[in-house]
Amino acid sequence: MTSDGSPYTRFRRALDAGNEMLVLTTARELPHIKLDDALRICLVIRGGDPARYERAAVRWLGRFALEARAATIADLRAAADALDALPERAYEALERLQQLCLDHGLC
Repeated sequence: MTSDGSPYTRFRRALDAGNEMLVLTTARELPHIKLDDALRICLVIRGGDPARYERAAVRWLGRFALEARAATIADLRAAADALDALPERAYEALERLQQLCLDHGLC
């Protein structure tokens, strides 16, 4: 560990700063990224490269489908719609995604 703190502490600082490249770099140092942190990564990168955002959003949706064991097709559709809206309507979309996570005990 460096004097800057643990890898997770550096990752959280990068998320708080909203620095896309720093977030991606520090995320690579982590052995596992929690689903709520992965959602915050999507939030940070939504305004950058659309292809990078699309890949991250699809990965998040896949993880949600696996980790929310009781998720329905309607839940997955709602999550996909919210991820699709996240770049333009961040507040509304993030609120919906967080609610889905809470409903399934993931956040």
